[in-house]
Amino acid sequence: MRLHKFLAQQGVASRRQAEQLIQQGRVTVNGVVITELGTRVGPNDLVEVDGRIIEPSTERIYLALHKPSGVITSVRDTHNRPTVIDCLPPKWQGHRLFPVGRLDYDTEGLLLLTNDGDFAYKLTHPRFKIPKTYLALVQGKVSAAAIRRLRTGVMLEDGPTLPAKVRLIEANQQTSLLELVLVEGRKRQVKRMCSAVGHPVLKLIRTRFGSISLTGLERGEVRPLTAAEVAELLGQAAQGGVDCGQSEGNSRGHHR
Repeated sequence: MRLHKFLAQQGVASRRQAEQLIQQGRVTVNGVVITELGTRVGPNDLVEVDGRIIEPSTERIYLALHKPSGVITSVRDTHNRPTVIDCLPPKWQGHRLFPVGRLDYDTEGLLLLTNDGDFAYKLTHPRFKIPKTYLALVQGKVSAAAIRRLRTGVMLEDGPTLPAKVRLIEANQQTSLLELVLVEGRKRQVKRMCSAVGHPVLKLIRTRFGSISLTGLERGEVRPLTAAEVAELLGQAAQGGVDCGQSEGNSRGHHR
């Protein structure tokens, strides 16, 4: 098995993060520093990361968390702010869990955690196009023209966004409530998209990740995913997620 895949399977990090660890010279195999990504390891090889022995584990854990605002989407924080790992009950904190993707410090909503790097890779890599659904309370009354721009793609500093599903739920002169379904996962993407069309986000919550909904999870609550839910997510990735393209005549968008 390739070294980066082994590290991902053992919950050390996602596959992309594992590749970075190897390239940074932080991984050894049988006492030898490895920097080549194609290196293979077997069941009798001793693998260490930063001097810590990685014991092979076969238990796979998949959790859904209702992340509160004011919590860092990270395993640890250098400024001693609360992390998503701190939200977990003690029985889960002894495992090498890490978040699947990110939610901003001031964003709440559905976040998945796992120790399965392959699972995380398939749910976060752009080519799998797993949809994420958000509710965004934004400043001002959003016009039909602004919604069309959000749907067809907005030019950001790191390039144009892919088409998104967008639905105006309610609006008044001061604020509007939007539902957005994205298949990308760029940093602060929803906030940047809304700001680009003149409507800064006041509050943001992620209500769905692929086929998993936030429904039934109170703020700060966590639950394990069922085997059927994990299989459904992986099946969605295998099918390439969804197409968020919308025709001009679809005035209400698509509600998930």
